Amino acid sequence: MSNASASASPLEQGSLTGKRALVTGSSRGIGADTVQYLADAGAAVAINYRNKEARAVKLADAIREQGGTAITVGADLTDPESVRSLFQTIADEWGGLDILVLNASGGMESGMAEDYAMQLNRDAQVNVLTSALPLMSSGSRVVFVTSHQAHFIRSTPTMPEYEAVALSKRAGEDALRALLPELTEKGVEFVVVSGDMIEGTITATLLNRLNPGAIDARKEAAGRLYNVGEFAAEVASAVVDPIPADHTRLVGDVSSFEPISE
Repeated sequence: MSNASASASPLEQGSLTGKRALVTGSSRGIGADTVQYLADAGAAVAINYRNKEARAVKLADAIREQGGTAITVGADLTDPESVRSLFQTIADEWGGLDILVLNASGGMESGMAEDYAMQLNRDAQVNVLTSALPLMSSGSRVVFVTSHQAHFIRSTPTMPEYEAVALSKRAGEDALRALLPELTEKGVEFVVVSGDMIEGTITATLLNRLNPGAIDARKEAAGRLYNVGEFAAEVASAVVDPIPADHTRLVGDVSSFEPISE
């Protein structure tokens, strides 16, 4: 079961009743907890996974047992045909989409193509959003999840082991921001949620394996790091909270990062 089930929901019960939400990369971790928060608030949720079907099905079953509505949709987001099938499923099941949380990311996995980080963190993000837009109407919202290490990479260097991923995620954020005029014209809202390193994530585990002590050092510099459930609560809140003027919600300590101008 996700950490969210043990934490107070950041959203009012019933506040998302009638809303339809897709969270990419949501069979585990931050995505799974975000799904649980949205479902607890009444949203019908689509749980997207690449190869963790059993985890996705378990989460969907738990949500249904609690009286919620959930479907599972497998898709490799770097494969356009797979993305097309994903949104066809959502169109067939729901007829539309109100909330899109772009949570899926990667690039530190072994055995992937050299440009996999850019394929997933930039190209796939743009393709998923543009594929979702025909299903979204005025008042819908898109939330892009990133890290301070990526968001601030143009002004603050990150650890070498994470640099390629950070650069690709920042490229993805920039490419999504370039779509803001189109989103605004359609009435679709957009917000970036950027957080510090999150304890308990796969990325943090891999980084600490490659650079022992890295997470402890970052925790000491920041004072504290959010855990998965806490950060997911911030992502879920971004679904309903007012959009900041710069479309960016910064979570956790930012004193170590040089500001950038969007």
